[in-house]
Amino acid sequence: MNIIKKDGFNFAFNPIGCESCEGNCCIGESGNIWIKKEEMKKLSKFLNISLEELKTNFLEKRGYRYSIKEIKLSENNYACNFFDLDKKQCSIYDARPIQCKTFPFWEYFKTRKNEVKEECPAIIDI
Repeated sequence: MNIIKKDGFNFAFNPIGCESCEGNCCIGESGNIWIKKEEMKKLSKFLNISLEELKTNFLEKRGYRYSIKEIKLSENNYACNFFDLDKKQCSIYDARPIQCKTFPFWEYFKTRKNEVKEECPAIIDI
């Protein structure tokens, strides 16, 4: 399997680590899972539902943007609405938003390697 690296990051990502994980990047503290208009169209098509149905049932408007709704699991623990808790995997993987596709290479983690290493077993030092 290919190790993924990105300029400006002092860590790499080994996708094989996902096999031992239970969805840490999809479960945890509440947050925003931003989805853009084009991604909404792709997702509604993937789910075979209307854009309005997607917005009503699976998204919430936060300011001028949309975020995927979360499911509250416990006091401070949430899961993305599209995370399959039984299979421990994304149910919309092929239509997931860019925010999900680019994890863990987020600007936020450029200076927080230890934080992302705690969350993700696929992070390796380089």
